[in-house]
Amino acid sequence: MGRRASTAAIHQVTPLPQPPASVAEPRIGLALGGGFARGIAHAGVLKTFEQHGIPLHCITGVSAGSIVAAAYASGTPADDIGRVGSSMRVTDVASWSLCRMGFMGTERMKTFLEGLLKAYRFEQMRIPLGVVATDLCTGEPVSFHDTGDVVLPIRASCSYPGLFQPVPEGDRLLVDGAMSIEIPALLARELGATHVISVYLPPPPCRRPPANAFQVIRRCFQIMQERSEQTWRQESDLIIVPDLKATDWNGFEAGPELVNAGAEAALAALPTIDSWFLSPAIRESIA
Repeated sequence: MGRRASTAAIHQVTPLPQPPASVAEPRIGLALGGGFARGIAHAGVLKTFEQHGIPLHCITGVSAGSIVAAAYASGTPADDIGRVGSSMRVTDVASWSLCRMGFMGTERMKTFLEGLLKAYRFEQMRIPLGVVATDLCTGEPVSFHDTGDVVLPIRASCSYPGLFQPVPEGDRLLVDGAMSIEIPALLARELGATHVISVYLPPPPCRRPPANAFQVIRRCFQIMQERSEQTWRQESDLIIVPDLKATDWNGFEAGPELVNAGAEAALAALPTIDSWFLSPAIRESIA
């Protein structure tokens, strides 16, 4: 059965005759959703986790979340991720290249990632990393982890249909991972997490009808994701939802505010996370 996400404290009691060392240690997996510029908020969540010594067993991501997840798994500090995210622009990761498959190519992302990541292969990551893209033909999620180059999976996971051109991988064409699964909570559990924290970046409210083709496509995908979000929610033990207000998909100039929003939301979730640990001794042993 799926798991119901909770924001209430989970109290665990150790029987007196049983020493704490015999208790299984929680393995926390962090699953990061997409949101383009709004993904900068993920850096704030990670910053709070760093400051409070929350140990991560693994981290997974789709779309913008895949960039943040890969950077952190490689050893890039949360502050650096937030700083780079706040200063970037769309043209740092893509270039206009009009063709039948999309308006922009993402070859530039390789150079961008080389400046952000400290490792470029899954097996070199500091903690296990998972990235999800979507097979354009089957519509199924395609998971990347354990071994291999990380750049192509991230490019694929960020390839928003209509704007960015699909990324070929063997005989498949891959697009944005959020098209098949909005938040890769299940992948975090498959990588060994006993407790999965999902970070959800809800889109700005739709206050007026779309004004162009791209806005129409974006709104259609938002509606589709709203209808299917129960899938990832069932695999989440805790869902963190930063208050991003009306920040738009390309609102990089709001980077510092997005980082703060992520940090504050993570801070509010700490009591629940702390309740997963039975004693300070366990926390210290796995920090």
